[in-house]
Amino acid sequence: MSRPTIAEVSALIADLAALRRNRTSAEYTALMDRKAELLERIAVHTPGDADAAEVARLARERADALKSAD
Repeated sequence: MSRPTIAEVSALIADLAALRRNRTSAEYTALMDRKAELLERIAVHTPGDADAAEVARLARERADALKSAD
């Protein structure tokens, strides 16, 4: 798993802001999956950080729930 970059985090934040203005269910689901994947990569690269691991776990649960709801 590659280390997340600042550019990836910035792009995600920009996409989240843009999506607030005009979103579809599929776009939201894809973005939440992308967010979960990024948070999982951050957690992998910060071993021992229980908070990072928990945030990643919760984000993955939410993204997976959205996928199964579609």
